[in-house]
Amino acid sequence: MSSNKKAEPVGVFDSGVGGLTVTREIMRQLPNENMVYFGDTARVPYGSKSKDNIIRYSRQIIRFLQTKNVKAIVIACNTASALALDVVKEETDIPIMGVIVPGAAAAVRATRNKKIGVIGTEATIRSQMYSKVMKEMLPGVEVIGKPCPLFVPIVEEGFAKHKIAEEVIDYYLASMKETDIDTMILGCTHYPLLRSRIMKYLGDGIQLVNPAYETAMELKKLLRKMDLLNEGQSSAEESGQVCANGSYEFYVSDTADKFKQFANSILPYDIRTTQRINIEEY
Repeated sequence: MSSNKKAEPVGVFDSGVGGLTVTREIMRQLPNENMVYFGDTARVPYGSKSKDNIIRYSRQIIRFLQTKNVKAIVIACNTASALALDVVKEETDIPIMGVIVPGAAAAVRATRNKKIGVIGTEATIRSQMYSKVMKEMLPGVEVIGKPCPLFVPIVEEGFAKHKIAEEVIDYYLASMKETDIDTMILGCTHYPLLRSRIMKYLGDGIQLVNPAYETAMELKKLLRKMDLLNEGQSSAEESGQVCANGSYEFYVSDTADKFKQFANSILPYDIRTTQRINIEEY
């Protein structure tokens, strides 16, 4: 594979800011990869939308990312992964992966009693995609799903560290706390931004699985298998420091300044510009 092809960016998209948790892990685990990120901030949240709309949104975003010559696409959104991934994979020759299979695999490895909880958007939980995947991986596993629709707007509006977040966590997870699950998947890329508060609420007896890390590692395997991995090294990397050497572009469908401010609070480096585009044109 030519070095030019390897240098082409990876496309990442989400309904809003949640996919930045996946982007952050890709930066850490694949520091030489270039990336183009799209956050559909005008149409967030996806979890309350119909399957037809999620597929339409995903097609539009993929068409936009194709104009950026991406070599692979990560759907960093559990709802779109559950409802649109199988459809859009058949429509393009660019490799596309989601976050559900990597997250499910991590939970199956982590559980000791075969009882796993999944929290996510209404659409993700209704699809039962995590349950289907994990039952194929681990026969006999018991999966308990719980939709937590208010978690996304809490994160999007910057209330993750506010007392209101604690009250909503208690409202949604009180019933989950009473079960005997030993593992719980944060089945929405927004949810890791509430991880510390969820951990504190649930206690040490339940292990939380964040699919972001597993997704980054799965992307690395995919790119290596297809001979697309950008493996250049810097002196910083060679000395053991994690250093992002890739170039990154960020696009949104609305509120670019708000997105940039939020991104700079969680990414390992400050992004200078975020560009708003009209995604309906694609």
